[in-house]
This record gives sequence, structure tokens and C-alpha cells, in this order.
Amino acid sequence: MSGVLFRVDERLIHGQVVVGWGRRLHPDRIVVVSDDLSRQPVEQDIYRTGLPASIKAVFWNFSEAVDGLPALLDSGKSIIVLTEDLDTMLRLASAAVTIEEVNVGGLFAGEGRTRLLPYVWFDAEDEERVRELEALGVRVVAQDVPTTAPVRLRERVG
Repeated sequence: MSGVLFRVDERLIHGQVVVGWGRRLHPDRIVVVSDDLSRQPVEQDIYRTGLPASIKAVFWNFSEAVDGLPALLDSGKSIIVLTEDLDTMLRLASAAVTIEEVNVGGLFAGEGRTRLLPYVWFDAEDEERVRELEALGVRVVAQDVPTTAPVRLRERVG
């Protein structure tokens, strides 16, 4: 099975992404959209260590992602696009990157956050980002691994 997964996960590249989603989607590439990581080659190498040779990882800043994702999405290749937060994903969708569904796979406990699921903790801004994404026509679900049922987050945040 091939496809595109847009995923929000604070941990970015880790076992659930590589093993769980990787086995399901067989991605050619993982695109991490992070202004911070795009400037840190040593950190990038650390994230790459857990990847099989068949998966290439690129670390793009926001502008590079807006410029590069449309062609990559049109290529027919299987890819995973990762961001650390819902705000970056909303910015991509608002910048005319075609996103049908966002998978929230890991936002964890922190100050001002409330538990929605064991692996999803939101603050008021996260809830607003879900509403804004849904208003753009982007379905937002929580699903940590492919074998669990997706949970529509619009219904959890109102």
C-alpha cells in the first residue's frame, strides 16, 4: 500500500512512524518540516540512524516545505510528512499544500494541556488549530499506530 501521511508528533521520527506506519505505507521519503531542525545537521543524522536504507529523510524549513511538497505529492511516491505541532500543519494547509487528513500521533502532557487520549494532550491553541484545519476541509484524527481505529478530533474539541 502506498500513500501520504501527514502526521503531528512531537517525537518526529521514531518507532511508531518507522515500523508501524512505515510497514503500512512503504514510504520512499519522510519529510520533517521544522525550521529549527532544518538548521541542525547533527540532529538530523541522529533521526536518520533509525531509518532503513530504503527511506530517505529530509528536513525542510517551512518555506522549503511549501515550495517542495506540491511536486513531491504529485510524484505518486509514498511519503510521510511530519511536524512537531498542529500550528505548523495548519500553516502548511493555509499555504495551499493539499492536505486531506492530518494524523495526530503524539502530543504529550504539559502545562495547560488536557488529556484527550493517552497519547494526545491539547491546550486551547491545539483545540483551535483543529477547528481551523477542519474549516479548511482537513479531517483531523488521532491514531498512534495503523492497527488502532482513528478518532475524529473535531468531536473531542467541539
